[in-house]
Amino acid sequence: MQFEITKEFILDLEGLIADNNSAEVTKIFHDMHPADIADALDELNFDEAVFVIRLLNSETTSDILEELEEDTREKILGALSSKEIAKEIDELETDAAADIIGELPEERKEKVIAQLEDKEHAKDIVDLLRYDEHSAGGLMGKELVSVNENWTVMRCVKEMRKQAQEIGEVYIVYVVDDDNILKGRLSLKSLLTTTTKTLVKDIYIGDIHFVKTNDHADDIAQIMQKYDLFVIPVINELDHLVGNITIDDVVDYIRDEADKDYQMAAGLVDDVEADDTIFELIKGRLPWLILGLFGGLLSVIIMSKFDAALVKNKELFFFAPLIAAMAGNVGVQSSAIIVQGLANKIIKGSMWQRLLKEVSLSLFNGAILSILVVIFSQFLGLSLAFSMTVGFSLIVVIIMAALVGTFVPIILDKKGIDPALATGPFITTSNDIFGIFLFFYIAKMLLGF
Repeated sequence: MQFEITKEFILDLEGLIADNNSAEVTKIFHDMHPADIADALDELNFDEAVFVIRLLNSETTSDILEELEEDTREKILGALSSKEIAKEIDELETDAAADIIGELPEERKEKVIAQLEDKEHAKDIVDLLRYDEHSAGGLMGKELVSVNENWTVMRCVKEMRKQAQEIGEVYIVYVVDDDNILKGRLSLKSLLTTTTKTLVKDIYIGDIHFVKTNDHADDIAQIMQKYDLFVIPVINELDHLVGNITIDDVVDYIRDEADKDYQMAAGLVDDVEADDTIFELIKGRLPWLILGLFGGLLSVIIMSKFDAALVKNKELFFFAPLIAAMAGNVGVQSSAIIVQGLANKIIKGSMWQRLLKEVSLSLFNGAILSILVVIFSQFLGLSLAFSMTVGFSLIVVIIMAALVGTFVPIILDKKGIDPALATGPFITTSNDIFGIFLFFYIAKMLLGF
């Protein structure tokens, strides 16, 4: 059953902390899951959270630090000494430890690593810190169980017992050769159904998926999703087994990337949250709003160039918001589909095929929408020529918006820029400008003003 952090629980906890009732606070958190404790700490103020962290044992607090929101963790770590942080890090698995140490300032990072008691653990953490955080090396952990292909089953079991003592969870047993080159995996069934003198090389499974240390996290997520893997080994440039990545690490990455893309699509340039300071929220929101303002001002300038329409066809200005809105909507739809396809690696075929498909789709959708606009214009008593002009303009604008929404993300992706940039305000603003210009330009040619 999931524990619920209620307002009453937080108020009671704050009262106990204010009374310095260490025994009762310890009792409350004794059997609570670290993730639930982390949720509770996120609701406390800074001093209260530090009080709890210093009260609990290192094995528990290390897991709590891993679960905390990044901002809360940063503040708590800032209040702890290098030795206290090192004590917590010694209890964590290498991937989580490297993530937390990687958030520290460079000078503090070196001091914490120097304070680690387990030097082998420290060496593994330093090795992980060399890799980009979005690479296989940055995601992997060093904890794993591996056996040599030349061992007998009896020796294999003995060695597995030794290695498993230092690992929280054993997901898979890897098979390597004398040079630590990954050969395959060993199934539990093979160990249970063969004699103790059987060699591992005679029973291991050679069919195994793997990634290399510099592979990007997006590619790793694709592989694990495609083959339904909950863990995948990592090898270096020499094919040596150096670690493995578990599904929880990949899910965390996917969630973070989805949050970032969603905020970018919504017009937020920084990673902001509802409870951030006003300054942080302004910094995250204002740049795109300024872009939108300039886009709107540019549309005003464009419309002013067609002021002659006010004399002869003033009704055109009544349809301008409709044209701009449809251009923005179509552009966002197209870009959203393409960005999703790029993220999932399902965009196939040549650019010409994509162009033909988008033009055909836009023609079909534009024709239907244009017919509706023409019918509506006739109900308003506008001339057929005027109605047909608005309808034809709408078709052209929809085709343009679809092409911009389709090819801008593809071009950005080819240039190594996050295609999610081409969603939301960027596409809406650019298509508003192009749409307004095309609308009035076509109307000027057809209606003559």
